[in-house]
Amino acid sequence: MDLFAFSADSLMSFLLTLTRISLVVFLLPFFGGDYIPMLVKAALSLVLTMAVWPQLSFAGSLFPAHPWNIGVMALGELVLGLMLGLCVQFIFAGIQTGGEIMGFQMGFTMMTLADPASGNQASITSNILHMVALMVFITMNGHLHLLRALADSFTLVPPGAIHIGGPLTGDILTLSGGMFSLAVKIAAPVIAALFAVELTLALMGRAAPQMNLLTMGFPIKIAVGFFFMGLMFTTLSLYMEEIIIGLGPMFSRIMRVAAPLPGVGQ
Repeated sequence: MDLFAFSADSLMSFLLTLTRISLVVFLLPFFGGDYIPMLVKAALSLVLTMAVWPQLSFAGSLFPAHPWNIGVMALGELVLGLMLGLCVQFIFAGIQTGGEIMGFQMGFTMMTLADPASGNQASITSNILHMVALMVFITMNGHLHLLRALADSFTLVPPGAIHIGGPLTGDILTLSGGMFSLAVKIAAPVIAALFAVELTLALMGRAAPQMNLLTMGFPIKIAVGFFFMGLMFTTLSLYMEEIIIGLGPMFSRIMRVAAPLPGVGQ
């Protein structure tokens, strides 16, 4: 395909493909974090589009002619990107929520750091778990499942023709519920250990009221919390491995559910 002699149909095809590829770079986790400059994202979108366009592309005839239809198409692409982004964001949000629970139990509620991915304030334990989970996600090729879902979207979901129905909404709600269960699973060992520490300190306080347990309690809880959090990294990697293995079937199901009904978007 001659890149320097675009026909009108090829140009429209390139623009449609660039719009869909931009979903990965601007909206999906890891690719589109706030810590990546906008110019870098734009350049990466263009390079990826030129790389995959000969193999993955939309027909130029699908490009709308009316400005209103172009806006509707862009809105549909935005919804598709947000939907794919939510599927993965729920995973990291569950891990960060577990880290926030652990930080609260360890006494880190007054000490927060800026999360580079979201720009919000988060506890130290939440940042640590997020970075570990992100490294595991990349090591186990979780980002490739995102690219695979993007490739499937070219054959299943035409530009701006996403179908939002009951099954798709139910899948998203199920994933959001799994975020809280994942947070509890991650924080449970540390919560149990710190509960045992607090119970021990309470018994010591009844046996020896003259001891300053408030001063002793904080360093003990922090040490025990970090010790069990270190032991929990193996469990976290196992949870992440299980989640990443299920990403492929999950994305495949969501893409098929989001595909337009027969006769729609053709």
